[in-house]
Amino acid sequence: MLEQQNNHKILVVEDDPAISSMLRRGLKIEGYEVEVQGTGGGAIEAFFEDEPSLVVLDIMLPGTSGIDVCKTLRKSGSDVPILMLTARDEIQDRVTGLDAGADDYLVKPFAFPELLARIRALLRRQERLSAPDQTAEVLTVGDLRLDTGTRFAYRGERKIELTTREFDLLHLFMRNPNQVLSRDTIMDRVWGYDFPGESNVLEVYISNLRRHLEAGGEPRVLVTVRGAGYALRHDD
Repeated sequence: MLEQQNNHKILVVEDDPAISSMLRRGLKIEGYEVEVQGTGGGAIEAFFEDEPSLVVLDIMLPGTSGIDVCKTLRKSGSDVPILMLTARDEIQDRVTGLDAGADDYLVKPFAFPELLARIRALLRRQERLSAPDQTAEVLTVGDLRLDTGTRFAYRGERKIELTTREFDLLHLFMRNPNQVLSRDTIMDRVWGYDFPGESNVLEVYISNLRRHLEAGGEPRVLVTVRGAGYALRHDD
């Protein structure tokens, strides 16, 4: 099979030789330039030597963990998309990765076409965020405000820092206050592709976003509408 061509470099951080070999070969066939690192320390060094377009990062690494790698990249100010891989199927492990600054995650074992779909969606979103014609504005729903220029949210006077994906999710709700948004609608508008029915990545992000919005003891505004989806509610 002939390899395609594109301008994106992907840094794969994975210590399992079988998985890293599969990812290297598959991503190269799709036209990506690929660098593979098997340790957290090596990943950090490679990242700062030649910043990639996207990082595929295993959470379980020898030495420096994937969580610590993610935190280091975010503390440096980089907003390069990070797709985290994890063999753990616990909600708290995923939340930890998202809190560290990851944009998305996949639980092993995963299907390679789904990995490709997530990579494409992350790269498309990054290109939109980098577009020069974006106009900053402040959205207000009740006591909740979202500054699209600084990308900070506020609950009253309390400032809330959000990950890139949390911002995208809250932005969608605040542009559609009091409207019930279905799971499929949210996945399409925020992620840009469909998840398989058994995936609960949206539920993880909703839970994480609620935690931020209610950290000061404020009443719940992001509600579940059973059998229909989610809505941002507020009292006038």
